[in-house]
Amino acid sequence: MTLLRIALPPLEHLTADSECEFARLDQRGRVAQTGVGTLVQIGQQARSQAVECFLHPVDSVLTCIELPPLSAARVRAAVECAAQVLILGDKAQMHVAHSARDGNGQVQVSWVSRADAERLARLLAQHRLTLRGLYPAPYRLALPPAGQISASVLDDHLLLRQSAEQGAVEPLVKGRLDDFLANGDRVHWMGQGACAEPSEAQPVALSWSGIAPSWGLHDGIRRASSEPRGWGRALACAAVALAVWVTGLNLYAAREASQGQQLKAQMVQRVQQAFPELPVILNPLQQARQQLAARQQGTVDDPAQGFNRLVLQAGRGMPFMAGSVQRLVFVDGALHVSLLAEASRSGNDKDWQSALAQAGISVSAVDDGWILRPGELASSDNDHSSGAEDE
Repeated sequence: MTLLRIALPPLEHLTADSECEFARLDQRGRVAQTGVGTLVQIGQQARSQAVECFLHPVDSVLTCIELPPLSAARVRAAVECAAQVLILGDKAQMHVAHSARDGNGQVQVSWVSRADAERLARLLAQHRLTLRGLYPAPYRLALPPAGQISASVLDDHLLLRQSAEQGAVEPLVKGRLDDFLANGDRVHWMGQGACAEPSEAQPVALSWSGIAPSWGLHDGIRRASSEPRGWGRALACAAVALAVWVTGLNLYAAREASQGQQLKAQMVQRVQQAFPELPVILNPLQQARQQLAARQQGTVDDPAQGFNRLVLQAGRGMPFMAGSVQRLVFVDGALHVSLLAEASRSGNDKDWQSALAQAGISVSAVDDGWILRPGELASSDNDHSSGAEDE
């Protein structure tokens, strides 16, 4: 995976149109391209690529403190106390980061303005650049050979890197620079500035190819930049939870409906087993109660007559009533069929009423359903039946 590195101008004046030096590293960590461009231009070329940013020397506050062997939590507390003394201003406005304690007891400490760093993260996000790392300026320098120091000059500041974790930023003082140049056997000189002439291709590569340290100022800044998107994640989680709940509710309703159908089928089967003389089961509970009452009174009708005959003819001639019957009442030789409130009296009335009439059954429409009578009772209500047929 290739890597994009950006050398930032002072954060206080950073805008989307500020020119920044950048370099692209190949998969082996070698510098493949260097140049200068605005964040807008770099974002258009990078296409949502993660970037490592290096602070300008004026923002690269970097120091070293010595601590005794402590746990990670106590090292953090000690660094906070030291930063409180070292920071000239309100510590709450600064984002502080530090390295782990090395074998010599040294801990690298750096801080940056929290407001400026968060503005940087927002600018990068606006141009589809993801902040992968934020480091002080010296950490872009290549690691020096053992026993040497990598050095470079940038905007009147001297950048020094001693190891993977250690670095320093010093104001450019002529006497200090002369000492470094005179001590060439110990100083690994990287040249001046990040954009060198073509003849200085090697110093340019060395000034960009440094291995990033194991610590940096990006952790807290990445969290701050992700806060605006937190609501999006929360809404997404809420939508997923709602979808899961609705799906579960539908599954529960389907299971309950299936169990209801199974229970109804079991009731029909048990009523048929208990009362085999019933030709058809429209309302198992109601028909079972009527059969029990008839048996107790000793008035069970012959299956070919009375109640059973009317139920049989209703089941054959009025199939649209299946599953819609609420109550069956058999009084004085007439069967009153009450439908459920949501059921409608549908069907071709003339066709099925004619079929029932041929079977010797007359039908009368009432508010909640139908009344069926044997043919011999129909003559007394001939006018009423004729009105039902005309409906």
